[in-house]
Amino acid sequence: MELLANFAWILLGLVLLYYGAEWLVQGASTLAIRCGLSPLVVGLTVVAFGTSSPELAVSVGANLDGNGGMALGNVIGSNICNIALVLGVAAMVFPIAIQRQIVRREMPILLLASVIFVWFLRDGVISRGEGGILAVLIGIYVTSSLWLARSEPEDQSEDVSEEVIVHARDGGVLRITMDLGLVAIGILLLVIGANRMVYGGENIALSYGVSPEVIALTLFAFGTSLPELATSVVAAMKKQGDIVVGNVVGSCIFNILAVVGFTASVAPLSQGALMDLDLWIMLAISFLVLPMMWGRMRVDRWEGGILLLGYLTYFGWLVVKEVAKSGGIS
Repeated sequence: MELLANFAWILLGLVLLYYGAEWLVQGASTLAIRCGLSPLVVGLTVVAFGTSSPELAVSVGANLDGNGGMALGNVIGSNICNIALVLGVAAMVFPIAIQRQIVRREMPILLLASVIFVWFLRDGVISRGEGGILAVLIGIYVTSSLWLARSEPEDQSEDVSEEVIVHARDGGVLRITMDLGLVAIGILLLVIGANRMVYGGENIALSYGVSPEVIALTLFAFGTSLPELATSVVAAMKKQGDIVVGNVVGSCIFNILAVVGFTASVAPLSQGALMDLDLWIMLAISFLVLPMMWGRMRVDRWEGGILLLGYLTYFGWLVVKEVAKSGGIS
């Protein structure tokens, strides 16, 4: 009976994640046009922060419980999942066009943030001071993104349908209020959905004696990345490529600067039993995706397939390693 209840929590979480992503994309897209911001900028800020909030909640909770390895594993696993799984699946749904701003500004920022993160963790601990630096950097990033968007507004993306543009330009205060409500409700459903999905999955995994770090790298990372996955798939189906790429890259930036920054500011983050190899895999895949974007300024279906295959290989390696460690393989 308990096993069925846990599966029910997972199913409920998935339903909430889908509708949360649907409403968040709808509200954010129309607000972007109404406020003179491109969908890309909204994806890099509002949507990215909203879909990263599950990682923040999980990481802060794990760190306060004295499990810094699980908190860091959640962030590292989520970034691997965002780039390899989320971007890979979204590109397989529909090839994604890449704006120059991504390869010229956002990806270099992500790579720099990743390098700083790895450097801070060289001694196995991210102190409160280092967490404070990351938190300040996310504030600078968001402020500069909004300032640049307002001072040099981009043309509306051709990925946004005419229906969305008309919807955004029509209506008054009531329409704005409704769009803000959609964003707020969408974020709320994403947080609740991720929480319930991880809750049910964690209970199932723990019953088989899986280590906390592996749970964070796999189950927690996948569960808390489901908002990004759901949001990106819905946006890809609507051919809103700006939201997809902005959501993935922005979420990775938020995970490192905001999630790690705020979590370490609450209490120092210890690496624990987390392996350095997982950290280097996160860094490597972040650098690997840049040439894909730079070449033809798009991510095609076959490239999405490579990313997805890479994630499944990494996921499978973690599972096999954990089974062998626990004595499941003799």
